[in-house]
Amino acid sequence: MILPLGAPGDLDAAFRAPIAVLYKHSPRCGVCVAAEREVKHFAEGHPDVPVFWLDVLANQALSREVADRSGVAHESPQVILLEGGAVRLAASHWNVRAADLDAHARRATVAGGPTAR
Repeated sequence: MILPLGAPGDLDAAFRAPIAVLYKHSPRCGVCVAAEREVKHFAEGHPDVPVFWLDVLANQALSREVADRSGVAHESPQVILLEGGAVRLAASHWNVRAADLDAHARRATVAGGPTAR
């Protein structure tokens, strides 16, 4: 499920979630088009994992807060997979791949994490 990340409370929810993905997107970035497809593909295959979508141009302050709280330097496009509030994967630009997100989400499932069915 893709959710807008537009307020600090949304970011709190992402860090509290058992597993979540933060996606930082710039509508002016050509590489973001490819990353967006990857993130949407992941979200379609994992409807139980919230994907928080942040437009970095519309909300620069929140983008900085993501970097501060996660400890991951800002880039765009960028995905950060959180498990229990801890960073488990960070990737940017052409390294944003649905397969990598899927592999990390499945590891959480195998380990009895929040997406276990």
